[in-house]
Amino acid sequence: MAQARLVSVMDTSALWLTLRLAGLTTLCLLVLATPLALWIASRKSVLRQVVQAAVALPLVLPPTVLGYYLLVGMGPATGVGRLLVRVIGHPLAFTFGGLLVGSILYSLPFAVQPLVVGFAGVDRGVVETARVLGASPWVLFRRVLLPLAKSSFVTAAVLTFAHTLGEFGVVLMIGGDIPGVTRTLSISIYDLVEDMKYGAASRTALALVALSFVALLVLYGRSARRGQEIG
Repeated sequence: MAQARLVSVMDTSALWLTLRLAGLTTLCLLVLATPLALWIASRKSVLRQVVQAAVALPLVLPPTVLGYYLLVGMGPATGVGRLLVRVIGHPLAFTFGGLLVGSILYSLPFAVQPLVVGFAGVDRGVVETARVLGASPWVLFRRVLLPLAKSSFVTAAVLTFAHTLGEFGVVLMIGGDIPGVTRTLSISIYDLVEDMKYGAASRTALALVALSFVALLVLYGRSARRGQEIG
């Protein structure tokens, strides 16, 4: 009975940590990906292609590769790791902050690419007219680009959130398996299966499926309503 209660508590802890990680990753990426997507959408050069390829790299790289480089890069044996120790007192490896950095990099294309499509789809004539009328870059973004690309922000947020929910390789490499600190739902499922606790693993997996399904349902439901409004 005590063992079952412990498993339940650990799963709850993993659930809230996963939601916290997905939420913070989404917020950070909406801030970071917006200027990057604006830059990509407004450029036509070889440098743009290089940046796009770099942004899309997590889509084709094995998660463990990215996790390995982050683990080594943020460890105390590197210049970056030693700088982190001096600034914050410890390297980011095996901390929630390390998980957040890894999640931001791994989910970057899921935030940038929808925003690039949204910004690129804005009528350039409208943008040029706003500039001629004296709109500052901030006013242009807030009153023209943001409203016209609003659906792309929703898509970027939902895809980033849903993608972060299911991360495994990156978070395991950079964060390890520390209960309450770095153990996410996907890692909890792995642990439960290793311990042959298939019932608990099924319940945890079902929670992850439900969260991901709801996130995608929001996205597709919004797309359907938008299609009906246009039609």
